[in-house]
Amino acid sequence: MPAHPRTVRHLVIAAVMASMSMVAVEATIVATAMPQIAGQLGGLNLYSWVFSSFLLTQTAMTVVFGKLADLYGRKPMMLAGIGIFLLGSVLAGFAWSMPSMIAFRLIQGIGAGAVQPVAMTIVADLYPAHERGKVQGYLASVWAVAAVVGPLIGGLIIRHVSWAWIFWLNVPIGLAAIAGFCTYLHEERRRERAAVDVAGAALFTAAIAALMVALTDTGDADRTHLWIAIAAFIVFGALFALQERRAAHPMISFALWSRRPIAAANISAMLANMALIGLTTFLPMYVQGVLHRSPVVAGLALTMVMLGWPVGATVAVRLFRHFGMRPIMLAGSVLIPAGSAVFVLLTPGSSPVTAAVGSMVMGLGMGLTSVSALVLIQEIVDASQRGSATASNVFARNLGSTVGATVLGAAFNYGLANSGGVAIDSAQLRRVLEDPDAAAGIGQAVDHALHLAFCGMLAIAVLVVLATLLVPPVKLRLGARPASSAEVS
Repeated sequence: MPAHPRTVRHLVIAAVMASMSMVAVEATIVATAMPQIAGQLGGLNLYSWVFSSFLLTQTAMTVVFGKLADLYGRKPMMLAGIGIFLLGSVLAGFAWSMPSMIAFRLIQGIGAGAVQPVAMTIVADLYPAHERGKVQGYLASVWAVAAVVGPLIGGLIIRHVSWAWIFWLNVPIGLAAIAGFCTYLHEERRRERAAVDVAGAALFTAAIAALMVALTDTGDADRTHLWIAIAAFIVFGALFALQERRAAHPMISFALWSRRPIAAANISAMLANMALIGLTTFLPMYVQGVLHRSPVVAGLALTMVMLGWPVGATVAVRLFRHFGMRPIMLAGSVLIPAGSAVFVLLTPGSSPVTAAVGSMVMGLGMGLTSVSALVLIQEIVDASQRGSATASNVFARNLGSTVGATVLGAAFNYGLANSGGVAIDSAQLRRVLEDPDAAAGIGQAVDHALHLAFCGMLAIAVLVVLATLLVPPVKLRLGARPASSAEVS
């Protein structure tokens, strides 16, 4: 019997895909079922916090778990993340009010904050760079399937069984993933254990939580909470910086995050996700409210971005050896504004196929850039820092989604408020989406506001190219064996 059991890579990847599918499907399935859930639980004024609470803790804990994965190993942190996510899922199914639902979604977000970065780090440990893009394509396909299947499953559950199964559906998937990791993923025991920077982790979490609250409250008429959140972010951020400078083993290595390839790649990733959230938020609205097509057609147009993503990721890995990572990143970054420009050119007489083409082009660009950036970041650091480096990229993506939703949402609201004096409230906007024959004045105002949001999305997409140009040429050994101590098969 071997002293060290062999890691079975393809079965570990199956467990990785299962764990990530929980997070991916949760994003779409909850959005589908939440109106009915809110109708039963009440507290509609807290509706948006069901989603914001999940994103808040997910973003804040990503970097923390990335560091812990470097200190204590990938497997323990992945098992802990799945366990926390399942705990939150089970409790959410028993929620009796909106505040309790929000609390349990916070727990789910903590688990998701571990699953996403640690899963990507496990892939980096098991596969060399020239194989990793293909696996990242598999992981991207999980999100593509979730985008299509999530709403369908959510609708069926709401129609035929209790809404609690929206959350309890995660339990068998999570248990299967745990079994896969326990059985097939084997790591060498880490002999050196550095002290955990608990104070740094707490201050970082508090600072990011305050930032997320500020971004969430930006659109509220009452600015009191916004200014309190901004002040809290500044205070906790300053205390965090002081703590990290004096800590023997800081939670966040400023030297790591400030390295030019990592900083530029993460800025590019953040901007790309800002543009992507604009697409996912406003394209369905445009197809339904301006092009007067059904929600199914709107969903298909949007789904093309998630189909283009894994294709781009797969193409990227095949081109790494021939062109290098930086040229692939640049090519992908150019495709993002190229796809965004399609939406700026849309008119009420355009075909949904045109929108789908723009969506596909953006998806291809996202696939090329995201995989190239992630592999580059993972390869220029030691294996002992790979979890932190990977988490920095995931954190940048999540933060980009939140900032993008705030910035482009503000552009959309500005367009509604300055569209020829037609004041439009949320009820009128919903009526435009539900009734294609709504008043022409309202439809024109929505068209104007969405055009402004798409222009903002294009401007951000152009910044993606500029940020990618800052990534220096990095020579990588793409055929090297992954820096994993476990034997694999």
